[in-house]
Amino acid sequence: MSAKRSLLVIDRGSREPEARGELDAICAGAMRRGGYDRASYCFLEVEPPYIDEGIDGALAGSPGTLTIVPYFLYPGRKSKAAVTGAMKRQAASPGTRFVVSRAMSMHPTMVDIVRSRVSAALEEGGEAGTPAGEADVLVVCHGSKDPNARRSIRYVVDALAPEYRSVDHCFLEIEKPDIRDGIRAAERRRPRVLVVVFYFLHEGAHVKRDIYEDLNPALEEAKGLGKVLVTRHIGADDRMIDLVVSRAREAEAAAAVA
Repeated sequence: MSAKRSLLVIDRGSREPEARGELDAICAGAMRRGGYDRASYCFLEVEPPYIDEGIDGALAGSPGTLTIVPYFLYPGRKSKAAVTGAMKRQAASPGTRFVVSRAMSMHPTMVDIVRSRVSAALEEGGEAGTPAGEADVLVVCHGSKDPNARRSIRYVVDALAPEYRSVDHCFLEIEKPDIRDGIRAAERRRPRVLVVVFYFLHEGAHVKRDIYEDLNPALEEAKGLGKVLVTRHIGADDRMIDLVVSRAREAEAAAAVA
C-alpha cells in the first residue's frame, strides 16, 4: 500500500465567506486531480484555521508526505512567513516528509487568466468587437515591499504588453504607483476602452470595497478616459486548480531527487 499524501494550501486569510468558498473549491479540485488523500487550507493571519491548526489537520492519518503550497500571487514577505511557519513543524513530525512548493507567481497560467478576464470584460461591456490592440489594460494588485513581488507583476504585464494598446500596473497599497497614479497615467494615453484588472485571488474586502474607495474617486477626476470596464478577480478558476497541482508536483519531484 502506498503512503498517504496530504496537500495543505496556505492562504493569507480573509473574513469574507466568498474567500473560504473559493478555497474549498481549489482544495477539492486539487485533491481530485492530484490524487491526494486529503487537501485542506489554512490562513497565515486574520482568521483561523491558522498554520498550526492547518498542519494538525493535514497530518491526520499520518501521511508519508505533506505538500505545502503557499497560495500567494507573488513570493513576498507574507508568502515567506507562511513557509517559515509551516517548516517549523517539520522537526516535530518525523514520520512525515514536508515538501514546500513555489507560490503562484511567474507562471504562464497567470498571464492566461488575466488575458481571459480582459476578454470577458470587453464582451460583457459591449466591446466584444474591440481588437485587443485597441484596448488599454491597467492591472491593480495588492503591493509589497519585496522586490520579487514587483518582478512577478512585471512578468504578467510584459507578457501581455504586445497584445494590447498599453498594459500598465498599479498598487492598492504599500507601493507606488497607487491607483490614482495608475488612472492618471492611463488618462494621458486617452484610451477609448480601459480595462481595469483586479489581480487578486479572492473576493475579499480588497475586491469588494477597498479598491473602489480609491478607484471611484480617481475615475471621477479623470477627463480623458473612454469607457472603463472592470474585470472579475481571479477566484476559483479551473486553471488555478491546475496550477496548484502543477506547483505541488514540481516540488515533490524535486524532493524525490534530493
